[in-house]
Amino acid sequence: MSGTSPSRPGHRRQGTAVLLTLLLAATLTGAASCREAPAEPLLIRIATGSPTAVYYAFGQSLAAILNRELPGVRASVVVTAASAENVRLIGSGEAELGFTQADVLPTTTTDSPLVDAVARVYDDQLHLVTTGGGPVRTVADLRGRRVSVGAPGSGTEITAMRLLEVAQLGDGVRQERLGLDDSVTALRAGRIDAFFFSGGLPVQGIKELAGRSATRIVDLGEWTEALRARYSEVYVSRDIPRSVYGVDPVTTVANPNYLIVQAGLPERLVRDVTRLLMERRAELGAAHPAAGRMSPRSAIATAPLPLHPGAADWYRAAKP
Repeated sequence: MSGTSPSRPGHRRQGTAVLLTLLLAATLTGAASCREAPAEPLLIRIATGSPTAVYYAFGQSLAAILNRELPGVRASVVVTAASAENVRLIGSGEAELGFTQADVLPTTTTDSPLVDAVARVYDDQLHLVTTGGGPVRTVADLRGRRVSVGAPGSGTEITAMRLLEVAQLGDGVRQERLGLDDSVTALRAGRIDAFFFSGGLPVQGIKELAGRSATRIVDLGEWTEALRARYSEVYVSRDIPRSVYGVDPVTTVANPNYLIVQAGLPERLVRDVTRLLMERRAELGAAHPAAGRMSPRSAIATAPLPLHPGAADWYRAAKP
């Protein structure tokens, strides 16, 4: 016989019970840890534009609303060159939401399958800004002069270059490519003679410029039909009254602005974004008057982009 005693059945049952108890405790502890671990926030990056223009003010207010009212969402704004860059960032997955002019978008939806629309939000007016006592009074007066046509990748650049083409001034001006803030600084310093900027009324940077020094906004209304005929029917004529900047009233070229979104974002999330965009119009309008001009009825006109299914679902339920 060996020196070891055979195991007794009672001892085996006790050992098994202890092991099961330990395994159950470990399982419950692990499950509790999983429940207590905070979920990663869903990042919503909103592609905007210059800090002194409408997209940025609108985006900041929208981000604050999303952070406050959508648990698990962390929204923030991204400063960009504006429209064209915003479309690229959203299409490439580097931003989730953003703003763009309609004339920047591809003419067919098959050209941009990764981007959908949430809403038409307001109209942009093209500003041609110069000094109050300067020689630029019409588009023709730009010939041979130093003119900022907008930052590379901006909607301003696209619209301004189209206008210069229909005015047969494509090679007739000394073009600079500056954003709004740099354009204002360069005009005040005399480094440029005029600049273009496309934005909703009022554009804060232009308002501040007009408040500090004599400023003229050049009438562009005669070019609307030429732009429509050559490029896109999105262009319309709109007035800039004296009350906006305190300068002589003019008629200019305008085109719609859209809030756009990654096509692959969940429908429920986009439905909530659309709901808050419409339900919080007063708050958005306090951030910038242009943001307060939205309505569900006009918001659904987003051609050539389709509405995201989540946005379309909200509008159907709201019956604008």
